[in-house]
Amino acid sequence: MPNHTMQPISPAAVDSLTSLRAQLGDISTVELAEELPRMEVSEQALRFRLLPKDRALAVFEELDPVHQQELLDALKDEYVRDLLDSMEADDRAKLFDEVPAKVATRLQSQLSASERRATAQLLGYPPRSAGRIMTPDYVSLRATMTAAEAIERIRSIRVRPRHLDVLPVTDGHRKLLGVVDLPDLVAAPPDSAVANLVGLEHHEVETDADQEEAARLIQEANLNALPVVDHEGRLVGLVTVDDAMEILEEEDTEDAARTGGAEPLERPYLAAGVFRLARSRAMWLMILAVAATLTVSVLTYFESALEGAVILATFIPFLTGTGGNSGSQASAVIIRAMAVGEIRFSDTLRIIWREGRVGLCLGLMVGAVAGPVVGFIYGVPIGIVIGLTLIIICTWSTLVGSFLPLIATKVGVDPAVVSAPMIATLCDATGLIIYFSIATSILTAVG
Repeated sequence: MPNHTMQPISPAAVDSLTSLRAQLGDISTVELAEELPRMEVSEQALRFRLLPKDRALAVFEELDPVHQQELLDALKDEYVRDLLDSMEADDRAKLFDEVPAKVATRLQSQLSASERRATAQLLGYPPRSAGRIMTPDYVSLRATMTAAEAIERIRSIRVRPRHLDVLPVTDGHRKLLGVVDLPDLVAAPPDSAVANLVGLEHHEVETDADQEEAARLIQEANLNALPVVDHEGRLVGLVTVDDAMEILEEEDTEDAARTGGAEPLERPYLAAGVFRLARSRAMWLMILAVAATLTVSVLTYFESALEGAVILATFIPFLTGTGGNSGSQASAVIIRAMAVGEIRFSDTLRIIWREGRVGLCLGLMVGAVAGPVVGFIYGVPIGIVIGLTLIIICTWSTLVGSFLPLIATKVGVDPAVVSAPMIATLCDATGLIIYFSIATSILTAVG
């Protein structure tokens, strides 16, 4: 993809808007949506007003809600009214979700009656639900139609929705019976009954289903759109693949933030202020700092053991680091497998049995290398302590790293909250207990 970088407007360029319009025409919609937020808002608005209406709408829908709000503030009310009215209801609802309540109310009041009703309907569903992100604009077919009648119905619609590749099929009471793909409809004989073109199985979700569940279903079943029904099985909308991709990106971003020991920013990085960035990390940093006092307590408890064999202190960073890393590795694998639906809480015993053996293998491999080396340099008893500690620490930390995310899910907490830093801190404290217990026992035995 060519990289067109837009330069600040010079006085000469202002006098020649035709030249600027031509420059914008050479830039793709996606590139333009990436470049606009990097400019001053006044320059964004100038360029945006030079775009043809359809292209301006496409660029606007590519922007993040926070940047959409900034741009709306810089545009005239008439332009804003036309722009909002042209947006799809689900994109508009997403924008209203992000702006302050007073701004959302003001923007909603500028909509036409029909678009205001469509937006209010979506905003009435629970946050982060399938109903909240679905589009209510779709073309449905009756099961009793023929293929020719169905195609004629599509042609007769004055304002066609963007998504026509998936056509829900309903009965006389709007109950969803299945879906027909547009290519199958076009290729079918004209007198074929639509009911005979419906696939053998279809997928659907209810309006209050979690949005990530709907997005994952679209991904796993390779769907272009997923029908959404109410509690009585009546069709109310579609979740489309483009919205599903955005949801999955958002969910993965949240998991990545929490896995790193921070709260999600819920906005683009450059749009977040310094205080917001610090606030997103501060809480977890303080929690981890408090948790780290466990390590200090363990060291204090085993102070006499350290005085008797000062060399033991040398290996503390090595052992706690190894334990924390093995626990973090396990948690990352389990959290990701849970996110994509590969494992469930009902698989807990299988997971523990599997990860326990993985941890043991890791401990044996690392211990088999480190133990003899340490024994050769510092003496056999110390080598035995280090080798045995590594075996037990790796096994224990891997079990902790795999088990805690499962428990978090069971109690209704995002498993990513049980992040790598949290597990590493816990493994540090427990690893020291294991280390000093083994060291005390072996060194006492060898006198």
